[in-house]
Amino acid sequence: MNFTELGLKAALVRACEALGYTEPTPIQKGAIPFILGGSDLIGCAETGTGKTAAFLLPILQRITERQLPGTRVLVLAPTRELALQIEASYRELAPKKGPRCVAVIGGANINRQCDALRRGAAVVIATPGRLIDLMERGAVDLKAIEVLVLDEADRMLDMGFWPSVRRIIAEVPAKRQTLLFSATMSSAIEEIARKTMRSPELVEVSRRGRAAQTVEQTVYPVATSSKTALLLDLLEREKETFDRVLVFTSTRRGAERLSHILSAREHKVNRIHADRSQPQRQAALRDFSEGHTRVLVATDIAARGIDVDSISHVINYDVPAAPEDYVHRIGRTGRAGKAGRAITLVTPVDELSMRAIERLTGQQLERVCLPAFGGAASVTASPTKAPVPFKQLGRGGRRSFRPRSR
Repeated sequence: MNFTELGLKAALVRACEALGYTEPTPIQKGAIPFILGGSDLIGCAETGTGKTAAFLLPILQRITERQLPGTRVLVLAPTRELALQIEASYRELAPKKGPRCVAVIGGANINRQCDALRRGAAVVIATPGRLIDLMERGAVDLKAIEVLVLDEADRMLDMGFWPSVRRIIAEVPAKRQTLLFSATMSSAIEEIARKTMRSPELVEVSRRGRAAQTVEQTVYPVATSSKTALLLDLLEREKETFDRVLVFTSTRRGAERLSHILSAREHKVNRIHADRSQPQRQAALRDFSEGHTRVLVATDIAARGIDVDSISHVINYDVPAAPEDYVHRIGRTGRAGKAGRAITLVTPVDELSMRAIERLTGQQLERVCLPAFGGAASVTASPTKAPVPFKQLGRGGRRSFRPRSR
């Protein structure tokens, strides 16, 4: 199947070809026809599977066929990085003189954003907090919204943004198309869908909670006092294979501390977390993407906002508190069919969290014990049972998702 067979017009097909997209991904095959048909939709797929293009392509076709005044599309994203990533994808896919797009995010100059909105924008891509600020200033008009996209909706829920999102939804027309995309599908997300969507179709192309098959996962049991020493050993012992490494910590202070230690050992390193300014975060991502830095230390703020090709390794220096975050973190490697490796450093107190991760992913992960770093094999992971996936109906992993009540 090609993009033309999905119902996309020639100009958009050519834009895809110019970017090297010759065949739609499973989420694109499943979602694009429904979106073109005007249905509300829940899209559930692993990270790095083309979800952004799955909603941008049919949206572009809609707003270019009938060019009307006002802001017609609103895309909400949980992080600044993800919002900017969506904006970049829009600019790649849109015609040169196509409908104008504006991204409004926290950490950037709000007055400039107000000016950009006054000049007109058919598409607004926003983080919830900044959009609320603009609404309170009367700088954004949502009365003409035809399509509302909630991207990474589960992450917005996890980060406590849902009250802001509900407030925004109350300001957009009830008669609209709503598209909800998520890497995972929890009962909370299903409940949100029932309250905000009209008989949405469900396109689920991967079992929820499953890590990408292209990622080799390894667990290193380690004494708490030896975690940094083990990380340094891995980075220095395997320099040639650890080409571009993303290291996750649980706190901003931990990210700062670890980046300073790595820098002192002459590693090319930078960090990204909520205390860094937006220009600093963008510069860190750019340097990492272009290969000027080999190691990027990050908190979970970057787990879904980093769109960098060829990350060879993801290292969980700290085990994530939520099992779902593990899947999002390691989804930064092994993308677009390429092989990747995920390493997790697990102290004795982390074992319960690690078992929860194994239950979610349905995998018993390999333990590599290094006695020099306190890696004892005293705790053996219990066998895990894979979670039961949604029942798939029809072709392409699609089924209808009907609300219990209206």
